[in-house]
Amino acid sequence: MQESSQAVVLATGALPTLILVAAILTLPVCLALLGLYRRAVLRSMARTSPDAASAAAAAPDATPAAVTPPAAPLRFETLASAAAASGGSSPLRAAIRRSLQAASLIHVIAGLVYALVLTGAWMRFSWDDGGFVLARFLWLLSCYAWPTALTVGLVVATTTRQRVAVGLAYALMLFAFAGWGLVRNPSLSALDIARFWAITNLPATVLLLAFLHRRIRAVGPLVLAFMVVAAIGAQVAISLAGQNETTLLSVIEVGSVLGLGGVQIFWGLMLAGAALAGLVGWQALKWLGRRHLARRSSDQTLTLEAMWLLFAVVQTVSFAFEGLAWMAAGPVAFAAWKLVTSAGFRLAGLGQAPTSFMAPSGSAGAGRAAAPALLLLRVFALGARSERLFDALGKRWLRIGNIDMIAGPDLATTAVEPHEFLDFVGGRLSRQFVRDDADLARRFAARALGPDPDGRHRVNEFFCHDDTWRPTMLRLAQAADVVLMDLRGFTPQNQGCRYELQQLLDFVTLERVVVLIDARTSRDFIESTLQKLWRTSRADSPNRSRSPARVRLLEDRGGATITRLVEALLEALGQPRSAHG
Repeated sequence: MQESSQAVVLATGALPTLILVAAILTLPVCLALLGLYRRAVLRSMARTSPDAASAAAAAPDATPAAVTPPAAPLRFETLASAAAASGGSSPLRAAIRRSLQAASLIHVIAGLVYALVLTGAWMRFSWDDGGFVLARFLWLLSCYAWPTALTVGLVVATTTRQRVAVGLAYALMLFAFAGWGLVRNPSLSALDIARFWAITNLPATVLLLAFLHRRIRAVGPLVLAFMVVAAIGAQVAISLAGQNETTLLSVIEVGSVLGLGGVQIFWGLMLAGAALAGLVGWQALKWLGRRHLARRSSDQTLTLEAMWLLFAVVQTVSFAFEGLAWMAAGPVAFAAWKLVTSAGFRLAGLGQAPTSFMAPSGSAGAGRAAAPALLLLRVFALGARSERLFDALGKRWLRIGNIDMIAGPDLATTAVEPHEFLDFVGGRLSRQFVRDDADLARRFAARALGPDPDGRHRVNEFFCHDDTWRPTMLRLAQAADVVLMDLRGFTPQNQGCRYELQQLLDFVTLERVVVLIDARTSRDFIESTLQKLWRTSRADSPNRSRSPARVRLLEDRGGATITRLVEALLEALGQPRSAHG
């Protein structure tokens, strides 16, 4: 009986506390590590590569300039910022919609299966209290289905309006079942219902707000897993030391020899346990990194697994009062969620390479099906605005193709991949940087192409030193199917953007380029800069033969701009590449 009581105390007290403490610590640890990571990336970006001589020589910006300026100036076409109806529904637009709908449906079904497992367990151990009551069943199901709403918002929603719509849909279901329960059971109060929902969902939800924030979401699950293992190791060390008097006396004797007092021995045991468990946790993180590199998991899958596992632990804490074995309902529910999502992705074919995009004529891959590649260029000083655009664009574009970009300070912590972060923690960040032309060719050929099992394609970041980013940018621009140049915040100080604009004018057909601007950036300055660069463009530029050459501008006005931006990028995909590509 005493052992059973201790087990219940462990299940309802120590274990949940350890999980919650680990989750709380995740935020400051993530912020600290990502701050160091960003600083390390910036330092390496400012350096020159000792092997970059061939890479610098490969940059073609010194090849012959035009003898005479172009016959006609550039023209500028302003695209409507609103999500206007376009001419029909392209296969890729339909593919994005189908992929998002399939992912939403799979996550809803998996979330309901998860909720059914926990609801079934609750109904079983409370069977003596009235048997099966439909109103109670539906109320419990709606409570345990709360992580489903969070998942759909994370996977699909790109705007605040969409996230609010998901929340309202869940709230309507919750209030409907709660109202029915209140009508059927007069002894039940609205306060009782609110208290039950809060106990079931609020702790995990508050904690999730920490490591699901956009700036730390990429590494939050990894840090959370490590912190949980370390916290459990600390508790295990204390429990083992106090399991009997002989062991406890031995620990005290060792501590005395080391000159430690009682409090110091206690903290020393916790630190030792955390350190030993940390070694195990580090190996687990390396395994996750290898799994990610092998394309058996995606960054979003890691995030969702961490979220659902946290809910599975927190939502079943109270089950231990009915018997310790009932806490197994949490792992079973999590396993059911994972099984349904994995099977759903396979059945829906989300992990299969797309067949709806044909590479445009004039490209190296003309006539064959391929996933479209988007090159994202931007002003590095945008900060949070870059993060918001990257997050919203990724939710849609990554459903049909990959995004290539040069790593920069604005997205250094947002776009970091698990294996890149683990290389940094392991002191091997330097191996992520492009060293020379041969290394660039190798990294380009090794880009992650095609979808992960959940249907999302990947972001390929190229880390470059100060003397290797130019040839890298040109190589990516020539290979890209479409280019997004984010010139929000563009000023005379952004000389790197001037170089990129010159390369686009020289080597990329402008029909495949979309330029994003905003009201805070001088349009006159952007247009005058482009006109100056146009007058010095190469004589063999593919844009010289177009009359007139046009730059397509889209102004960011918030709201539905991301929808119009994706449509503009899809429209640009049908244009041929330059002969240089």
